[in-house]
Amino acid sequence: MRDEQLLRYSRQIMLPAFDVEGQTRLLNATVLVVGVGGLGSPVAMYLAAAGVGHLILVDDDVVEISNLQRQVAHRESALGGSKVESARQTLLALNSDVKITTVNERVDRTLLEKLIGRPVDLVVDACDNFSTRFAINAVCVKHKVALVSGAAIRLEGQVAVFDSRQPDSPCYQCLYQDGDDEQMSCARNGVLAPVVGVIGSMQALEAIKVLSGMGKSLCGRLLLFDAMSSTWRELRLPRDPACKVCGAGAS
Repeated sequence: MRDEQLLRYSRQIMLPAFDVEGQTRLLNATVLVVGVGGLGSPVAMYLAAAGVGHLILVDDDVVEISNLQRQVAHRESALGGSKVESARQTLLALNSDVKITTVNERVDRTLLEKLIGRPVDLVVDACDNFSTRFAINAVCVKHKVALVSGAAIRLEGQVAVFDSRQPDSPCYQCLYQDGDDEQMSCARNGVLAPVVGVIGSMQALEAIKVLSGMGKSLCGRLLLFDAMSSTWRELRLPRDPACKVCGAGAS
């Protein structure tokens, strides 16, 4: 590690549970962030600032004025341009040492197989629809890659970690099933800006913990955030033996 890096990351290196070893793991890590909107913005910004060596950003959307209320990686000057390029410029302004790969394509199973099979060390699901979340989960389980999942809508949010490297870990499909409500989107229901910031920051925290080996991740637990009362609830999330993705009968 260079002297400049020791200085840049000194405040987290001095943490006994993190130390130089944790920072080195971050510097050597590759993280795939699916979606650079309300959740993906704080996730990518905190991971870049913390020193994750390589970030792969995937999103096929363009920056619209309604995004600027909560998608803090984008600026007015980026309106009409691709979100991944806008985010790339923001991240490089934060930390020019981080390698940024942008993929301006719609996410599907074929693309995910290509990206996660590189391989990557961790995937952050920051998208906004169930079909993409199910596809991300299936590919992560197949390749045994840890997945940090987050969602936010209205005044509520949730965070979970699914790590198929762990024998008892559930997967996303243990929590939700095909056919769950695709109408649950910010465009249809609204969201308060700081709520996505809170959830995205928690996703970044969990990603750093998994990558560095620090502390205990949320694997097997689901955190639920209620912004109206500023309270958190924790639910145990067991593995579903009948799950068609990670269960005994999975194909």
